[in-house]
Amino acid sequence: QVQLVESGGGLVQPGGSLRLSCAASGFAFSSFTLRWFRLAPGKERELVARISPGGSSAYYAESVMGRFTISRVDAENMVYLKMDKLKTDDTAVYYCNAWHWGNDYWGPGTQVTVSS
Repeated sequence: QVQLVESGGGLVQPGGSLRLSCAASGFAFSSFTLRWFRLAPGKERELVARISPGGSSAYYAESVMGRFTISRVDAENMVYLKMDKLKTDDTAVYYCNAWHWGNDYWGPGTQVTVSS
């Protein structure tokens, strides 16, 4: 059974940090591209970051570049999103996604709220 479960969301003040985690099971994790998306009220879903199989390359949305870092630990079937210098505009539900040639798996999401 394929499963992705995010954790680590919460309430943080502007300028603060959070680390999101995503635990995966039920598929060949190391072969998959891993992505973090976010969905904020009234906005379209946004691809925040992506990391290739093996972790050799990463992509970041311009809105988070230099503040967020995606990483993966294939031995533990884990993917992370370290978020620094958080802004109120980062408030959203964050989703973990695994993709590989037509196989597209999603977690239920975790809420991140940046507010003073």
